[in-house]
Amino acid sequence: MIVLMIVALVSVLATEMGTRLQLQIQRTANIKDNNQAYWYGVGAEAFARKSIQTLIEETGDKISLSQPWAQPIAYPLENGGLEAELKDLQACFNLNAILQGESTSTGSNSDSDITEAMAAFHTMLLALEVDGIDDYTADTVRDSLADWIDSDDNMRPYGAEDSEYESKEFPYLAANGVMASKSELRIVNGVSANWLNEVMPLVCVIPGVETMAINVNTIEEDNAALLAGLTGLDITQAKGVISSRPTDGWDDADDFLNETTIAALDLSDTRKDWFKVTSEYFILHTKTRYIKAT
Repeated sequence: MIVLMIVALVSVLATEMGTRLQLQIQRTANIKDNNQAYWYGVGAEAFARKSIQTLIEETGDKISLSQPWAQPIAYPLENGGLEAELKDLQACFNLNAILQGESTSTGSNSDSDITEAMAAFHTMLLALEVDGIDDYTADTVRDSLADWIDSDDNMRPYGAEDSEYESKEFPYLAANGVMASKSELRIVNGVSANWLNEVMPLVCVIPGVETMAINVNTIEEDNAALLAGLTGLDITQAKGVISSRPTDGWDDADDFLNETTIAALDLSDTRKDWFKVTSEYFILHTKTRYIKAT
């Protein structure tokens, strides 16, 4: 009887050890596969960086959507594959530039001033024509974003500072500094999850950059609300300007500004300076697959 019990116990232990060994082997294989997928992604980043450097050397800084970088790529790899897409970070509204430009005072307090970038952001939101964004909402998000980024605790007429955020169910404080990611926009006062996904493709955050620089050659027609906000055009006019853009893009910013529709606008020098035909910042989206790892 004792012998049988010992045999049974040894069998149980052996089974458990075998199961744990198989689990450890699988875990090690998963780590290896994930590491390989990661290094494929790193390789894509290095390739993209080199491609952009070569492009700038060959084109004299003119960047447009007709160039090879703008096309998504898919590479088959042994036991997997890689998909990559470059996006121009100067074809979107830099949230950290919200305080840029001359201010128009709307009250005795300096924090009631509306910068040109704030006005453009407000117009861009309305140009989207989505449910949930009316004039009041656009005012609220505009002022709250400015309050989120400026360094003081003075609240703009439609804005929010610490007291507003501290009163929430899960309290937090205003950053009072630049954003690290555009995802921060979701916790700014006035922003709603009901329409946030409509806004996100139009905005971006460029680390360490608090100025507005828009490459007019890389704005896509789907993002015409961005051009509408920056210029004051209605959405139909903005789409028309983008659709009539030369195939290889405008050669310089003056060519864009001399377009009949744009030239008819009374744009300030500040706004004119926003428009470029070059880009210095890109973001790379990659998806790698290796065996079961992604």
